[in-house]
Order: sequence, then structure tokens, then C-alpha cells
Amino acid sequence: MTINSHLASEATLPPTALPRWTPDTSGPTHQKAVTTHLDNVLPALESLRSQSDRLCEWGTELANRLLSGQRLLAAGNGGSAAEAQHLTAELVGRFDDERAPFSAISLHAESSAVTALSNDYGYEEVFARQVRAHGRAGDILVLLSTSGRSPNLLKAVRAARERGITTWALTGSGPNPLADACDQAITVDAIAANAQEGHLIAVHAVCRAFDAEVARRTGPYAGGQP
Repeated sequence: MTINSHLASEATLPPTALPRWTPDTSGPTHQKAVTTHLDNVLPALESLRSQSDRLCEWGTELANRLLSGQRLLAAGNGGSAAEAQHLTAELVGRFDDERAPFSAISLHAESSAVTALSNDYGYEEVFARQVRAHGRAGDILVLLSTSGRSPNLLKAVRAARERGITTWALTGSGPNPLADACDQAITVDAIAANAQEGHLIAVHAVCRAFDAEVARRTGPYAGGQP
């Protein structure tokens, strides 16, 4: 399915297509609600373990690209925006060990750009226009979404393809339009809240592989730029 057909069909998908949390109101302490939520983390973790090879590949490839002077662009909406910003912070700052900083931009964190673009072009264009502004061939765009249906992320994929930018999706259960539209995807088979928690684990796993590849290629940190 093309990106255009994904955009055309996205609005018609029924809300019941997404797994939903059903609250338990049987007890005053809500112990069951909490333990069920914690139990539901396990399927998300198992889903990620089954895709550990791809997590390793992403971290290694991201290190190779950023060491070569490319950059990472990332975007998401709501909680997924926070997870995307977590990833870029780990790269510009550090994950565990000291190392050089790398170029990584969270598109949703540019508040003046986001509000201006939303006002002038509509929220569906808010990431695509930034991709066209900041992205260069060989860069990587990571898009996070528990639903995999956000029109602004799908339009960002189209803009990235125009620029020769590699696209990766980190989503909830698949198949979904965003996972299908991107070059590669990791789908977390869990309800939305637990899928989003899985995204943080995935981000850290990618950072593990990223740091390992940077250390393998550059040796001990010497304080310089990559």
C-alpha cells in the first residue's frame, strides 16, 4: 500500500481496531488494575526480544551514519514525542559512558516552528516541512507512534523519501500504516500504554548497540567530535 492510500484510509479505520484497556472497578484499592498493567508489560518485552536483531542493526547503523556526519531526526505525538525526545537526548548527551556528542533533533521540540507550521500549514504538515528543511540524503528519520496511524507522521515519511532519508518506525501492534510506509519498523505487540513503555526499552536497547559500535570504531573517548 502506498503512503497516499495510507493517508486516504487512515480516517476510516474504526477505533475498535486498536487494543484498548478496560478498567476494573471491582475493588476500592484497584490492585487488580495495577497488577494487570504490570503483567501486560511482559508481552511488550517478549515482542521486543523477538526483534532484538533489528534493534542491534538499528543501533549499529545509526552509529555508522552519525559517525559519517549524518544526523538523526525524530518525531512523535504526545507520549511518543517524549520517547522520541528521550532518544535524541541520549545521542546529543550520553547514554552511559562518556563519548562525543552526535547530531539528533526532535522535530516536535521546536515549539515556535511547530506552532507556526501548524497555524500556517495545518498540523498534518508540521513534521513534513521540518524534514524538508533539516533532512539530507543519508540521514535517518525515526517516527514513534503507538497507533501507527498519525497523518503528520505519514506525511513526514513522504517528505523523507523525497530527500533520500531512511525512515524507521517504532509502533504498537502491527500491521499498521506507519510501519508499512517506513523502510523498517519495530512493532510492539501490546496495548497502547504498554507498547509505549516498550518503546523506551527499545530506545535504550538501540543506544546500547549504538554506544558499542561507536566504542568499537573510535576507541576510548578523547573529548573530540566524531
